[in-house]
Amino acid sequence: MSINADTVKHVANLARLNISDDEVESHTNQLSQILGLMDQLNSLPTDNVEPMTHAVDMLMPAREDVVVNGDSREILLNCAPDSEDGHFRVPKIIE
Repeated sequence: MSINADTVKHVANLARLNISDDEVESHTNQLSQILGLMDQLNSLPTDNVEPMTHAVDMLMPAREDVVVNGDSREILLNCAPDSEDGHFRVPKIIE
């Protein structure tokens, strides 16, 4: 499949891009090459290929879900400009 200049201009207009005539020619060639590569990939036999999420079979490292510095409420509230009853107090913004 090849792309012509009118298609590039139409897509650029849809994407709200201002491109010059030189850029239209350049993008036409580049997009035609990309679509040619996609056609090559689509022609490959992939019937017996298992879907995968990553190119390398590996496990994601995980750590224990442990609370760290969970007892710092008073320290944080002391740094706040205003607090009340153990909570941050902020100005009302919705009337």
